[in-house]
Amino acid sequence: MNIDTQKQTLLARRTEITQHLVEVEDQLDDTPPADWEDRASERQGDEVLEALGNTEAAEIKQIDAALARIEAGTYGICAKCGDPISDERLTLLPAAPLCKNCMA
Repeated sequence: MNIDTQKQTLLARRTEITQHLVEVEDQLDDTPPADWEDRASERQGDEVLEALGNTEAAEIKQIDAALARIEAGTYGICAKCGDPISDERLTLLPAAPLCKNCMA
C-alpha cells in the first residue's frame, strides 16, 4: 500500500466534500420564495441538503482522522485490535480506522 497515494486520495476527497459543502451552504442561504407552497417545497429540499451536509461533515472528520493516522505512522493499523487493515479495504475505504473483523 502506497501511503502517499492514499494521502492524496484522502486530500482530494476532502477538497471535493469541502467544495460541495460551500455549495450546499450557499443554497441554504437563498432567500425563501414568497409563495407558501413553494416555500414548503423548498423547505423539504433544504432538509435533504442539511442531512447531506451533516453526512459530509462526518466524512470530513473521518478523513481528518485518517490523515492524522498517516502523520502518526499508524495508518493501516486497526485502531481496535492492532492488526493490519487489508490493502483492499483501504483502497475501497481509505479512511477506514478498523479492520474487516473489528468492523463486523
